[in-house]
Amino acid sequence: MTTVVVVRKKNEIAIAADSQSTFGDTRLSASMDARWDKIFESHGGYFSISGSAAHDLVLQAALKKNPKLSFASRPAIFESFRKLHPKLKEEFFMKPDEEEDDPYESSQITALLANPNGIFGVYSLREVYEYERFWAIGSGADYALGAMQAVYDNPKLSAADIARAGVEAGCVFDVNSSLPMTLYTTSAARR
Repeated sequence: MTTVVVVRKKNEIAIAADSQSTFGDTRLSASMDARWDKIFESHGGYFSISGSAAHDLVLQAALKKNPKLSFASRPAIFESFRKLHPKLKEEFFMKPDEEEDDPYESSQITALLANPNGIFGVYSLREVYEYERFWAIGSGADYALGAMQAVYDNPKLSAADIARAGVEAGCVFDVNSSLPMTLYTTSAARR
């Protein structure tokens, strides 16, 4: 799994992620992985996924094939993932089945997005959340959320500092997350 965080504070937006990949009981650390950065840039912002490592390249390829998609707001992100869903099935052979009683087909993707318009989470049934302060996904998310809650109101800390604290906590306590981390920032658009 992983630890991925997004933070918005004042006019700064940050996204950060650990570097470890896990395959069952086998761990692939950054020192063994030529491409350990779990964050990629697309459509004017940064994306990172949690779950199957296959989603990373699939989502990058799908976004590259669809340059007109918008990720500027919660409704725009929903619409973009709605448009991507049939392409994920047809072009990338995604299996949309999760639970038998799910109300919709699953896109199987859990992702965080950070762009000048805000910080967002996208979940498997194309649920889209916009976060005001911070959020985390992955197996280290609970540790990251606790750490970020503890330090967020410190006036001396930037969004990048808070994101760093979240990923570091995930890496200390979650066996499926480890350092080094990657961290990207952007300026927030005026509200």
